[in-house]
Amino acid sequence: MHAPTEVETRSTDLVSRAKRIGTATFSDVLDSLGVNGVMSGIVRRSGQGRVAGYAQTVDSRVGLLGAFDMQDFAVFPIFNSVEANTVLVMNLGGAEVSTFGGLAALTVSHRNAAGVVIDGACRDVEDLRATGLSVASRHVTPRSGRGRMTIVSSGGPVACGGVTVKHGDLIVIDDTGIAVIPFERLQDVVTRAETIELHDDAKAAAVRNQDLSAQA
Repeated sequence: MHAPTEVETRSTDLVSRAKRIGTATFSDVLDSLGVNGVMSGIVRRSGQGRVAGYAQTVDSRVGLLGAFDMQDFAVFPIFNSVEANTVLVMNLGGAEVSTFGGLAALTVSHRNAAGVVIDGACRDVEDLRATGLSVASRHVTPRSGRGRMTIVSSGGPVACGGVTVKHGDLIVIDDTGIAVIPFERLQDVVTRAETIELHDDAKAAAVRNQDLSAQA
């Protein structure tokens, strides 16, 4: 038996509840609380359906080709340490440089990660889609990060899509966008979002019933 990891001690129930709620609803709740929690400019490139997981954060520095040694492109130790049901959040400062391709997606998907979000670029989109992993990025480019980037830190706060993401925040990804829910407000935000969803479902049911009555 191993000691429980940080991620294992978090509530899986909240993740399951969050996966049933759209990012648009979370956006409304976060707005009402004055929380900046919706990413801008980050687009899903692969994967389907709604996914949610606690953030594992990575910060990077990017320069021109040759700015860093090829060995500085030490991303695979990060990929090999991704925990199940988490979302890897990588900051490249919005650079059009890829840090994530087909082999990376295969590695991360085999570790049962929920998804990957990159404020930078990915590549090998066909291979990414073949894994079924949800990968979102600001850019898509064949240009490698090797020799152009280095990992600065992992586990600390990072900027991604105009939002500050802390290690352990909940990330929700769907076809509408990406929401970031601060861990310390997670219970409150999910509960408020569930209330909105129930209200909207009731209104939708009423509209459908009116349509059926009109057709009778």
